[in-house]
Amino acid sequence: MTEASQTPSTAKKTEAAKKPRRQYARKKKVCRFCAERIDYIDYKNVELLRPFILERGKIIPRRMTGTCSRHQRWLRRAIKRARNIALLPFAAEV
Repeated sequence: MTEASQTPSTAKKTEAAKKPRRQYARKKKVCRFCAERIDYIDYKNVELLRPFILERGKIIPRRMTGTCSRHQRWLRRAIKRARNIALLPFAAEV
């Protein structure tokens, strides 16, 4: 099909399809623990653990926090230990 044989509406569609989409460069999330060179996540340090828990008590996934897999595992273990000794809630208050 040539450009001359196309109707005006289909010509606009093909032009729109040929335009490259804008690429947005997202800022790469950096692991907070790697940046601060924290080698141990203490379960008794509640102020450190709170930003990684939602209001409902859920642990925020690493794709949202930007932590590396190693520190996310350490963080998960510390949060669960803090929950067991009642430093952190298991769930939100009703």
